[in-house]
Amino acid sequence: MARKPIMAGNWKMNLDHLQAIQVVQQLAYHLDTTDYDATDVVVIPPFTALRSIQTLIEGDRLPIGLGAQNCHWEAAGAFTGEVSAPMLAKLRAQYVICGHSERRTLFGDSDEIVNRKVRAVLAHGMTPIMCVGESEEQRTAGEQEHVVSGQVTAGLHDVTGDQAADLVVAYEPIWAIGTGKTATSEDAQVMCAAVRGVVRELYDGSVADSIRIQYGGSVKPGNVRDLMAQADIDGALVGGASLDPDDFAVICRFART
Repeated sequence: MARKPIMAGNWKMNLDHLQAIQVVQQLAYHLDTTDYDATDVVVIPPFTALRSIQTLIEGDRLPIGLGAQNCHWEAAGAFTGEVSAPMLAKLRAQYVICGHSERRTLFGDSDEIVNRKVRAVLAHGMTPIMCVGESEEQRTAGEQEHVVSGQVTAGLHDVTGDQAADLVVAYEPIWAIGTGKTATSEDAQVMCAAVRGVVRELYDGSVADSIRIQYGGSVKPGNVRDLMAQADIDGALVGGASLDPDDFAVICRFART
């Protein structure tokens, strides 16, 4: 079945709210209706810019999706410094990243925590972008498929087939994030196909055919077309290149460049 590509720009801890507005304005200048019809375009700013970007998107009626980089699994409570899923839903965020490797490695997000976040995001009507990926050591040891399969299985615990069909999985090899290294398009395809295979085993072929799987890890205008030519790659979770509206626009328009 045809899956609509999804290009999501994860800005990480970059851009204040004024800079964020400028980036989205410039991005929108480069894109047109044909681009949005062909590809779902999503921006994922820091929490401090969410309200500003929401207002811009809605005020200018831009067909750009809004996402958040993380959330807590509880709806409210004594969790200083955290942001909950219902708070994000109130800002009409459509997507929330769950389990980015930086959250896993720097802030201790275990597979169980990632699963709690995925279920919280789903419970409040948003779409998780669930990240999975192996370290360089794990790849060298030939454990990449085992590691990623375990992350997918744990992350989708108690998630129904209908819910899984609509969420996004981002395969991001840790060794390729922010390093300038990129998995070859063939390697990325092998791993994204493995992710789809796990979903098929957990649910069925219909869910596996519906779920969208992104590749993330030093995606740039120069390599996006090769990556997107692969059968099981349905988009990209873009880091550094998404901070440049010119580059991100080229990535979003991969089919026309």
